[in-house]
Amino acid sequence: MDRPILGITMGDPASIGPEIAAKALAETSVYERARPFVIGDRNVMADALRITKLPLTLHPVATLAKARFTVGTLDLLDLHNVEMAKHAYGKVSPMCGKASVEYIEKGIAMALAKEIDAVVTGPIHKESINQAGCPHPGHTEIFAVLTNTKDYAMMLIGEDLRVVHVSTHVSLRQAIERTKKPRVLAVIRLAHRALKALGIAEPKIAVAGLNPHAGEHGLFGDEEIKEIIPAIEEARAEGIAVDGPIAPDTVFGRARGGLYDIVVCMYHDQGHIPLKTLGFTFDKTAQKWTSMSGVNVTLGLPIIRTSVDHGTAFGKAGKGTAAYDSMLDAIDVAIKLAQGRKVGLFA
Repeated sequence: MDRPILGITMGDPASIGPEIAAKALAETSVYERARPFVIGDRNVMADALRITKLPLTLHPVATLAKARFTVGTLDLLDLHNVEMAKHAYGKVSPMCGKASVEYIEKGIAMALAKEIDAVVTGPIHKESINQAGCPHPGHTEIFAVLTNTKDYAMMLIGEDLRVVHVSTHVSLRQAIERTKKPRVLAVIRLAHRALKALGIAEPKIAVAGLNPHAGEHGLFGDEEIKEIIPAIEEARAEGIAVDGPIAPDTVFGRARGGLYDIVVCMYHDQGHIPLKTLGFTFDKTAQKWTSMSGVNVTLGLPIIRTSVDHGTAFGKAGKGTAAYDSMLDAIDVAIKLAQGRKVGLFA
């Protein structure tokens, strides 16, 4: 019973989310380390089992007390919020957008109430949740608002690289404007805390520059001089091992070589591009993605949240062919973070 309880949100019902959740929970190794269940809709999950032909027994429950947490059984907390007559795979839908947000809201409420140890989220579609009236651009912002969290950041983990972002879902112009000392310092602190939670005793952090060559001493911009360097200096004064700003075109290679445990990135694509280049494999002959690995973790929350590091993949939805590497990775990281919390590695 010391295995952490993981609430896995089904994601957008029209996406590959239900399928990859089912595939992950068909793995015996998951149950050796955790007690997982899905938060979703019974009819959609039943269809996912039909599509994937997995030998799992769907076990819908109204309360978590009824869950079995056994290999071969897929426990489902059924919110019963999808009308299958209106459901279509691979389509933007207000109904599916609303349902996917409700799964997130339920997972957050259960985690805040300490009924579960972590939330693992499936993919949602930004247009669908927007059509459903959700004002937030993605998971990270929803979690921050519903947990009343001010200082938070997106961390991505993939293979031998970790990155964390100063800004994410904003325009490049806004990202530049948001590169300010207080925010850079907050993200450095969050990165340090996260690495400790993952069991790294003495974290080493690299901070990427915003501009080419990290500004080249002001030749290509002065954000490094005015904002980034002061943040680094203050972090060092607090005892954090942090270097930078380092030229963005070399910092990731240094991190992969073992010099650093994580890279603080200034904007969305600066961090996402290297992670997805490493974790996503496209087969030109088959014209499809054959691997999508990587994990998204929201830092700074009072609860643990990990996620797949890919979108809804509407083009694959309903076909039973979606790769589930990222979901397994997200479950693995959630387990590690939950175990770290249990032994007091972080609050």
